[in-house]
Amino acid sequence: MKKLTILLISLLFIVACKTEEKAEKKVKENFPESLAKVFEKHGGIDKWRKARTLSFNKEEEAHTIDLWSRKTVINAPKYSLGYDGKEVWLSEKDSGAYKGNPKFYHNLYFYFYAMPFVLADDGIIYEEAPSITFEGKEYPGIKISYKANVGSSPDDNYVIYYNPETYQMEWLAYTVTFRSKKPSNRYSLIKYLEWESVNGMLLPKALNWYKKDENGQPTEPRGTPTEFTLPFLSYDKVSDDFYNKPKE
Repeated sequence: MKKLTILLISLLFIVACKTEEKAEKKVKENFPESLAKVFEKHGGIDKWRKARTLSFNKEEEAHTIDLWSRKTVINAPKYSLGYDGKEVWLSEKDSGAYKGNPKFYHNLYFYFYAMPFVLADDGIIYEEAPSITFEGKEYPGIKISYKANVGSSPDDNYVIYYNPETYQMEWLAYTVTFRSKKPSNRYSLIKYLEWESVNGMLLPKALNWYKKDENGQPTEPRGTPTEFTLPFLSYDKVSDDFYNKPKE
């Protein structure tokens, strides 16, 4: 009986080890090893996936996002806009106060702010990308593209560039296909200037768009930095009503 018990325990241990091995392999298959290290440097993808509510301010706008459903609200003094899980909405205190396109803008800065973690979403294809060089330092790149019919702009591409010594994200290149609905090779480039720890996650505090030379290498800042303030990351859910369009 003792031998049988020991045999059963041994078999269970072997099965458990193989299950863990498969799970580990699956993670490695989903993310390139270098990207997994970038996630780890910024706080860890597992911890990020457990978080529920993210908020930050950009100038007078307060952005709040449900990280599981991607419901969004942006509140500003003269307008608010958001995504309630079904449609994008706009509410203005003064007619014509908001000059942009709510469908394009409602999650734009969320993507910039939630880097690199949004690059672990479903339907992503990963490839190596040529590195870029700035002030004598080389930054390896990882290209991110999307499978067909994923999101509102599946033809968008991203490339993140990281510090090869620390694996901290340093740059982001991206294309915009929201209006054209066609693939593009025209990349905009952002340098992440400063990061800060928010509930254990490394999130951006300031970033700046950069000009590029004829070889696509960064040269100098384009305009002034964009700064983020009042960062907040919580494991608690905000009421679904919060993301609905205000009654007028």
